[in-house]
Amino acid sequence: MANTHHRWVFFGTPEFSSITLDELAQAGYLPSLIVTAPDKPRGRGLVVTPSEVNTWGTEHNIPVITPSTLKDAEIEKILREVNAEFFVVAAYGKIIPKAILDVPPHGVLNVHPSLLPKFRGSSPIESAILSDETHTGVTIMLLDEEMDHGPIVAQRERITNDWPPKGSMLTRDLAHFGGALLAEIIPEWLGGLKAEPQDHAKATFTKKITKEDGQIDLADDPAKNLKKVRAFDEWPGAYTFVAHEGRSIRLKILDATIEEGKFVPTRVIPEGKKEMDYQDFIRGLH
Repeated sequence: MANTHHRWVFFGTPEFSSITLDELAQAGYLPSLIVTAPDKPRGRGLVVTPSEVNTWGTEHNIPVITPSTLKDAEIEKILREVNAEFFVVAAYGKIIPKAILDVPPHGVLNVHPSLLPKFRGSSPIESAILSDETHTGVTIMLLDEEMDHGPIVAQRERITNDWPPKGSMLTRDLAHFGGALLAEIIPEWLGGLKAEPQDHAKATFTKKITKEDGQIDLADDPAKNLKKVRAFDEWPGAYTFVAHEGRSIRLKILDATIEEGKFVPTRVIPEGKKEMDYQDFIRGLH
């Protein structure tokens, strides 16, 4: 049953955001407007494709706008005309300027997949896996102008048993978890729940991941290599280079295991070929 008496705007882009929307919709919260990133080329054929959130909005008959920048008086005007009580941000991918943060009377709530102030920034999930942080979780915070710096409205821990998980799986899990937590606290927030400032002295920061981060050295620490393969399963993907007949073959590692203390790839994609078993790849070299 929809909470039609609440007007709010959602900002988000990837699958994490669309799962958050699923959880909110299940609890009866449907946004009045969705703001997402412009369509962009994706996949091998680089076909211009809308974001997952844009597709979600279309499927649920909700108006969607795709501004290339939020520093635009016209966008601010559109957002003011919604007369929203609050905004929600989940993995939108752009900094939201103060002029927009000031629009809704109940502020802008953000779903962040870490236990803030730990793992601020753009790669909290991958960073949790890489640093063996088995106690992950989600934070709902009130956005301010600084990155992941605003006061905490709610926070909940999530323990992941099968460690290290794949980044894609942990992302989906924390999106469901965070969306459900947000749906739970919206009535309390609108009813006057106070946000608590973060302990900024304890803040840790994550960096933007690059394609190069996926490269692994097979002779490196086995546990470190396994965490890289799992953390980067969707992007940038883990890869190494294997020397063969005087040339270097790029080998994408889809999954791996540790056997008798050694890092052993299990599923791979050799350059220019299809996915195969690692042992079959090795046999093919000889």
